[in-house]
Amino acid sequence: MAGGDSTALAALYDRYGRPAFSLARRICADEGIAEDVVQEVFLAVWRDPARFDPRRGAFGSWLMTLVHHKSVDAVRRESAVRRRTVPAGDDGDDRSAPAGPGADQAALGAVVAGQVRDALGALPDEQREALALAYFGGYTQREVAALIGVPLGTVKSRMFTGIQKLRGKLGPLFGDVPGDVTGGAR
Repeated sequence: MAGGDSTALAALYDRYGRPAFSLARRICADEGIAEDVVQEVFLAVWRDPARFDPRRGAFGSWLMTLVHHKSVDAVRRESAVRRRTVPAGDDGDDRSAPAGPGADQAALGAVVAGQVRDALGALPDEQREALALAYFGGYTQREVAALIGVPLGTVKSRMFTGIQKLRGKLGPLFGDVPGDVTGGAR
Protein backbone atom coordinates (compact mmCIF):
# COMPACT_ATOMS: atom_id res chain seq x y z
CA MET A 1 0.00 0.00 0.00
CA ALA A 2 3.04 2.25 0.25
CA GLY A 3 2.62 3.13 -3.42
CA GLY A 4 -0.98 4.27 -3.03
CA ASP A 5 -2.35 0.88 -4.08
CA SER A 6 -6.14 1.16 -3.93
CA THR A 7 -6.59 -2.63 -4.07
CA ALA A 8 -4.54 -2.96 -0.89
CA LEU A 9 -6.74 -0.33 0.75
CA ALA A 10 -9.84 -2.24 -0.38
CA ALA A 11 -8.44 -5.46 1.12
CA LEU A 12 -7.76 -3.69 4.41
CA TYR A 13 -11.23 -2.22 4.43
CA ASP A 14 -12.77 -5.63 3.71
CA ARG A 15 -10.95 -7.08 6.70
CA TYR A 16 -11.21 -4.22 9.21
CA GLY A 17 -14.08 -2.02 8.01
CA ARG A 18 -16.87 -3.71 9.97
CA PRO A 19 -15.10 -3.83 13.34
CA ALA A 20 -13.79 -0.29 12.81
CA PHE A 21 -17.31 0.96 12.16
CA SER A 22 -18.66 -1.01 15.12
CA LEU A 23 -16.12 0.59 17.46
CA ALA A 24 -16.70 4.08 16.05
CA ARG A 25 -20.47 3.71 16.33
CA ARG A 26 -20.22 2.59 19.95
CA ILE A 27 -18.11 5.59 20.86
CA CYS A 28 -19.87 8.20 18.72
CA ALA A 29 -23.43 6.88 19.19
CA ASP A 30 -24.21 8.27 15.73
CA GLU A 31 -23.91 6.24 12.53
CA GLY A 32 -23.16 9.26 10.34
CA ILE A 33 -20.31 10.43 12.53
CA ALA A 34 -19.02 6.85 12.83
CA GLU A 35 -18.97 6.52 9.03
CA ASP A 36 -17.00 9.77 8.77
CA VAL A 37 -14.51 8.56 11.39
CA VAL A 38 -13.90 5.27 9.59
CA GLN A 39 -13.48 7.08 6.28
CA GLU A 40 -10.97 9.50 7.85
CA VAL A 41 -8.98 6.66 9.39
CA PHE A 42 -8.73 4.59 6.22
CA LEU A 43 -7.87 7.68 4.19
CA ALA A 44 -5.11 8.56 6.67
CA VAL A 45 -3.73 5.01 6.47
CA TRP A 46 -3.79 5.13 2.67
CA ARG A 47 -2.07 8.51 2.53
CA ASP A 48 0.65 7.62 5.03
CA PRO A 49 0.98 3.86 5.57
CA ALA A 50 4.46 4.36 7.04
CA ARG A 51 2.82 5.62 10.26
CA PHE A 52 2.29 1.97 11.19
CA ASP A 53 5.29 0.52 13.01
CA PRO A 54 5.07 -3.29 13.15
CA ARG A 55 7.57 -3.35 16.05
CA ARG A 56 4.99 -1.63 18.27
CA GLY A 57 2.19 -4.15 17.74
CA ALA A 58 -0.23 -5.73 15.32
CA PHE A 59 -1.80 -3.73 12.50
CA GLY A 60 -5.36 -4.45 13.62
CA SER A 61 -4.68 -3.14 17.11
CA TRP A 62 -3.02 -0.03 15.74
CA LEU A 63 -5.91 0.61 13.37
CA MET A 64 -8.49 0.19 16.16
CA THR A 65 -6.48 2.62 18.28
CA LEU A 66 -6.68 5.16 15.45
CA VAL A 67 -10.43 4.58 15.18
CA HIS A 68 -10.82 5.00 18.93
CA HIS A 69 -8.85 8.27 19.02
CA LYS A 70 -10.62 9.72 15.97
CA SER A 71 -13.99 8.73 17.44
CA VAL A 72 -13.25 10.42 20.75
CA ASP A 73 -12.07 13.51 18.85
CA ALA A 74 -15.29 13.50 16.82
CA VAL A 75 -17.43 13.26 19.96
CA ARG A 76 -15.52 16.14 21.55
CA ARG A 77 -15.85 18.19 18.37
CA GLU A 78 -19.62 17.56 18.18
CA SER A 79 -20.00 18.41 21.85
CA ALA A 80 -18.11 21.68 21.38
CA VAL A 81 -20.24 22.58 18.36
CA ARG A 82 -23.42 21.94 20.35
CA ARG A 83 -22.18 24.10 23.23
CA ARG A 84 -21.42 26.97 20.86
CA THR A 85 -24.66 26.77 18.91
CA VAL A 86 -27.15 26.17 21.75
CA PRO A 87 -27.26 28.94 24.37
CA ALA A 88 -26.95 27.80 27.97
CA GLY A 89 -30.25 26.52 29.26
CA ASP A 90 -31.81 26.44 25.78
CA ASP A 91 -32.29 23.00 24.33
CA GLY A 92 -34.51 24.22 21.54
CA ASP A 93 -37.64 23.39 23.52
CA ASP A 94 -39.55 26.30 25.04
CA ARG A 95 -41.00 24.15 27.79
CA SER A 96 -39.01 24.11 31.00
CA ALA A 97 -38.63 20.69 32.50
CA PRO A 98 -37.24 20.28 35.96
CA ALA A 99 -34.10 18.25 36.32
CA GLY A 100 -35.47 14.97 37.55
CA PRO A 101 -34.22 11.46 38.06
CA GLY A 102 -33.07 11.36 34.44
CA ALA A 103 -30.55 14.13 35.10
CA ASP A 104 -29.27 12.34 38.19
CA GLN A 105 -28.87 9.12 36.24
CA ALA A 106 -27.04 10.90 33.43
CA ALA A 107 -24.64 12.53 35.88
CA LEU A 108 -24.02 9.23 37.65
CA GLY A 109 -23.49 7.53 34.29
CA ALA A 110 -20.86 10.11 33.34
CA VAL A 111 -19.01 9.59 36.63
CA VAL A 112 -19.10 5.81 36.28
CA ALA A 113 -17.96 6.00 32.64
CA GLY A 114 -15.01 8.16 33.70
CA GLN A 115 -14.00 5.69 36.40
CA VAL A 116 -14.26 2.77 33.98
CA ARG A 117 -12.13 4.68 31.44
CA ASP A 118 -9.52 5.39 34.12
CA ALA A 119 -9.46 1.74 35.20
CA LEU A 120 -9.05 0.59 31.59
CA GLY A 121 -6.28 3.14 31.10
CA ALA A 122 -4.40 1.72 34.09
CA LEU A 123 -4.26 -1.80 32.59
CA PRO A 124 -1.11 -2.99 30.84
CA ASP A 125 -1.29 -2.38 27.08
CA GLU A 126 -1.62 -6.09 26.23
CA GLN A 127 -4.63 -6.58 28.51
CA ARG A 128 -6.32 -3.33 27.47
CA GLU A 129 -5.79 -4.17 23.79
CA ALA A 130 -7.33 -7.65 24.10
CA LEU A 131 -10.31 -6.36 26.10
CA ALA A 132 -10.90 -3.40 23.77
CA LEU A 133 -10.86 -5.54 20.65
CA ALA A 134 -13.24 -8.08 22.19
CA TYR A 135 -15.68 -5.77 23.94
CA PHE A 136 -15.53 -2.60 21.85
CA GLY A 137 -14.42 -4.05 18.53
CA GLY A 138 -16.83 -6.95 18.59
CA TYR A 139 -14.18 -9.60 17.93
CA THR A 140 -14.22 -13.12 19.34
CA GLN A 141 -11.21 -14.25 21.36
CA ARG A 142 -10.05 -16.32 18.39
CA GLU A 143 -10.27 -13.25 16.11
CA VAL A 144 -8.40 -11.14 18.67
CA ALA A 145 -5.63 -13.75 18.72
CA ALA A 146 -5.35 -13.64 14.93
CA LEU A 147 -5.39 -9.84 14.84
CA ILE A 148 -2.64 -9.33 17.39
CA GLY A 149 -0.66 -12.40 16.39
CA VAL A 150 -0.60 -14.32 19.66
CA PRO A 151 -1.96 -17.76 20.66
CA LEU A 152 -5.60 -18.04 21.71
CA GLY A 153 -4.55 -19.09 25.22
CA THR A 154 -2.55 -15.88 25.59
CA VAL A 155 -5.59 -13.79 24.64
CA LYS A 156 -7.75 -15.69 27.13
CA SER A 157 -5.17 -15.18 29.86
CA ARG A 158 -4.79 -11.47 29.11
CA MET A 159 -8.55 -10.95 29.11
CA PHE A 160 -9.07 -12.93 32.31
CA THR A 161 -6.29 -11.08 34.13
CA GLY A 162 -7.49 -7.72 32.80
CA ILE A 163 -11.04 -8.40 33.94
CA GLN A 164 -9.77 -9.43 37.38
CA LYS A 165 -7.83 -6.16 37.66
CA LEU A 166 -10.84 -4.14 36.52
CA ARG A 167 -12.99 -5.95 39.03
CA GLY A 168 -10.49 -5.13 41.78
CA LYS A 169 -10.51 -1.44 40.86
CA LEU A 170 -14.21 -1.12 40.11
CA GLY A 171 -15.57 -3.61 42.66
CA PRO A 172 -16.37 -0.92 45.25
CA LEU A 173 -18.18 1.07 42.57
CA PHE A 174 -20.41 -1.77 41.40
CA GLY A 175 -20.38 -3.88 44.53
CA ASP A 176 -18.27 -7.01 44.67
CA VAL A 177 -20.31 -9.69 42.98
CA PRO A 178 -18.91 -13.18 43.50
CA GLY A 179 -18.84 -15.55 40.59
CA ASP A 180 -17.52 -15.77 37.09
CA VAL A 181 -15.35 -12.74 36.30
CA THR A 182 -15.71 -13.32 32.57
CA GLY A 183 -19.43 -12.63 32.63
CA GLY A 184 -20.32 -16.11 31.42
CA ALA A 185 -23.41 -18.07 32.42
CA ARG A 186 -23.17 -20.14 35.55
